[in-house]
Amino acid sequence: MANGPYRILFVCMGNICRSPAGECVLRATAQAEGMGERIECDSAGTIGYHAGNSPDARMRKAAKARGISVEGAARQFHAGDFSDFDLILTMDDDNFADIERGRGGQDGKAVVRRFCEFVTEHEAEEVPDPYYGGAAGFEHVLDLLEDGCAEIVRRIKENKDVGNSA
Repeated sequence: MANGPYRILFVCMGNICRSPAGECVLRATAQAEGMGERIECDSAGTIGYHAGNSPDARMRKAAKARGISVEGAARQFHAGDFSDFDLILTMDDDNFADIERGRGGQDGKAVVRRFCEFVTEHEAEEVPDPYYGGAAGFEHVLDLLEDGCAEIVRRIKENKDVGNSA
């Protein structure tokens, strides 16, 4: 972290709901805490089906109501992300397994962790995919993201290692 900003990548399946929201929630949280220069973030999907698409309109609407702008274009995770990022955060166990399987013999500095390892105020092991549900699912995802992102920013601000379990 001393040689530049700490780079974090959020990963879900399609990169249109959870991971772009995570990216934007972390960015907003870092800015609010005066950490915008120390943390960079991006998002990707384990599949390329939605590549180039904007984030889901329902997620944008739910986040906007909280004062967070969710923007960007979906992209698929690629092997170079292991070298480009310090920390890769997966939204669920399937995403975690896909990313770990994709590492194979790939070198890279990135540590892969489950996002919910950082959630402190909610009981959750995964960030559920809200795509096929109603508005409450998007709100729940945002609750988890705000919780975990606050913890990530706190740890980085206090120069604590976010790449290892606390």
